[in-house]
Amino acid sequence: MHRLLRTFTALTALTALGLTAGCSADSGAKGKERTAAEAGPTTGAARKAPQNAFWVDPESAAARQVEQWEREGRTRDAETLKRISEQPMAVWPAGDDPTPDVKAAVDGAEQAGRTAVLVAYNIPHRDCGQHSAGGAQSPDFYRQWIDKFAGTIGDRSAVVVLEPDAIAHIVDGCTPAEYHSERYSLLSEAIERLKRQPRVKVYLDAGNPGWIDQPDKLTEPLTQAGIARADGFSLNVSNFQSDETIKAYGRSLSGTVGGKHFVMDTSRNGKGPLAGDREDAWCNPPGRGLGTPPTDKTGDALLDAALWIKRPGDSDGPCRGGPAAGQWWPDYALGLARNAKAA
Repeated sequence: MHRLLRTFTALTALTALGLTAGCSADSGAKGKERTAAEAGPTTGAARKAPQNAFWVDPESAAARQVEQWEREGRTRDAETLKRISEQPMAVWPAGDDPTPDVKAAVDGAEQAGRTAVLVAYNIPHRDCGQHSAGGAQSPDFYRQWIDKFAGTIGDRSAVVVLEPDAIAHIVDGCTPAEYHSERYSLLSEAIERLKRQPRVKVYLDAGNPGWIDQPDKLTEPLTQAGIARADGFSLNVSNFQSDETIKAYGRSLSGTVGGKHFVMDTSRNGKGPLAGDREDAWCNPPGRGLGTPPTDKTGDALLDAALWIKRPGDSDGPCRGGPAAGQWWPDYALGLARNAKAA
């Protein structure tokens, strides 16, 4: 398993206990907590969220867990979990048709006067057959999927993180060489299709510093995948590298790809990565905490935003007692909230 955490946003019925983690080299099984299509206008707990450029899902698993715990009298835990439910998080459209999830997110964001954050995660041969295995069954199906994804956004404002791990899995050798050319073409075409929408920013994923430790190894793959036409690249999706580590890595990588900007996932990096060089450090590591809240006010000329791309509380996979990848795990979510990085 690689040292990256992959999330596949799942909206499944809340179970008595549980947490989810995100996309990782071994995050294959997918579970949806709840489809974004079921989300409505910003109400409830999310209404109290601080003003932010990005949309807060009022019907996220975390928001519904807060409501459940309040009904059960677990008021202190409910209040703590609001550290997650009241923040904007990315939506990971699932299944063969991304339209319902994308539509719900961009509609909700438009009503709130904010920007939806979406993850396109359906590349063929995804995750090297591991925990988040799957993806489109053919190149043509992927093209159709991306076309629906982009078309549904329309003229609404959205940030799209494109295919977590897809490039890094080429670099580390996990994706067989026979699929490399196909993958580069599909990513390049996806960037071109998404950028036809007037208010979409696209960030091609570039893994994390704990996975591909030399950023220049990513330069040629990113170039072949069309980074020149994207707005930039994303880092640390579903992983735990610290803000400063990510920023230094991002600045170095940017210098090799024409000065492109980047975004970083800070959803669970408040305590940094699990100590020690462990094979399973990526999978539901204990003692982690929420990181910097999402914002586009970064004070860094190259860093466009800190985002919660991995939805805190979604399991990384069936490790350390967790449910399948992408399924909601309340206990783990509560631990992340309790260990949140100090404001």
